Amino acid sequence: MFDYASDKKKAAGRALGTLVEIVAYYTFCAWELSDHIVIERKIEEFANPDISHNVEFSLHPVKARQLATLNPVSLPITPSKIKRELPFLAGHTLKSVQVLGKNLIRKNATVLTETESGPVIANIEALDDGCCWLSVCALSPDPFAIVECKRVGVQEGMKKGPQTIEKAKQGSYVARSVSALQKVRLRNGQFQGVIETSDGEFRSGPYSSLQREIINNPSLTAFPGFILTIGVVSNHGNWFTSDNQNKELKVLAQSYDWLLFLTDHGLAKFINDLLLEPVSGFEPVRNAFTESYQGTRGTNKFTKSRIDFEADKTLRRYFADHSTEIESWFNVISPENRTLGELQSDLNTLARRGES
Repeated sequence: MFDYASDKKKAAGRALGTLVEIVAYYTFCAWELSDHIVIERKIEEFANPDISHNVEFSLHPVKARQLATLNPVSLPITPSKIKRELPFLAGHTLKSVQVLGKNLIRKNATVLTETESGPVIANIEALDDGCCWLSVCALSPDPFAIVECKRVGVQEGMKKGPQTIEKAKQGSYVARSVSALQKVRLRNGQFQGVIETSDGEFRSGPYSSLQREIINNPSLTAFPGFILTIGVVSNHGNWFTSDNQNKELKVLAQSYDWLLFLTDHGLAKFINDLLLEPVSGFEPVRNAFTESYQGTRGTNKFTKSRIDFEADKTLRRYFADHSTEIESWFNVISPENRTLGELQSDLNTLARRGES
């Protein structure tokens, strides 16, 4: 597929990186978290707003949710057209973006405007010949979770990519710097957690126990600045396996609250089912992928943020229908002895707690 590229393996590696992000994004969508997700947003370090970091996804509390109905619908769908149906957008500076273009490319988690109290995003819920329904959500600027995806290819003639440890260190730094819950390593090698409460007191204890107390606390504001950090990594020669961790994987595992390992089996299953041998009804995913990798600029319609409308609809159906199987695509590296279902439960708990 990548004969057009001067470096075919690098082009293929970048495409694989995109697939890892797509698998992660649609997994969270299948967990009914779409309204909480902002894509590639700058997240400030805890109590240090001078430094911010772009992350693949951040999940934010929903402060207000409204359904906008465009009937009749005319393409492109823009923030100004949505504003006519939602008066609360009046007076805000709207971004120059298209939620859905004339070419039927949709922008997931479209940021319509940035208000003083946080971003307002829109997601298309349904579309037919004459009508479009959108979920429009005002979000808190402070996320309750962030997600980063890491995949590194192996260069020709090398056993290991030389940049892998640097990427691991980058991810580790972000994971350790954005949340109010701080990690302190004790002499016995275990992690102690420490966090400042909303009334200025300090709480400390075994990291996992303190984190569990924070997540289960019914008050959103009791522990301001807490962010659950999630890393998604994949193998392809560099990250070894969940049972045979190399230095890079160990660095990430001790830094993220949750580190998920997307196995080669899982990625191969996704590629086979949706890109190589799609069953009837799943062809839009393959078509969007192949049309995006022809060596011409401006044609990519298969990313986590910009994607062909029919491909998006097909992916959402696939991930919803195969949710149990998709859980087997991931190994949980850290925390030990936890399951993907428990992560889903924690995220849904944090999402519900933040809703007003």
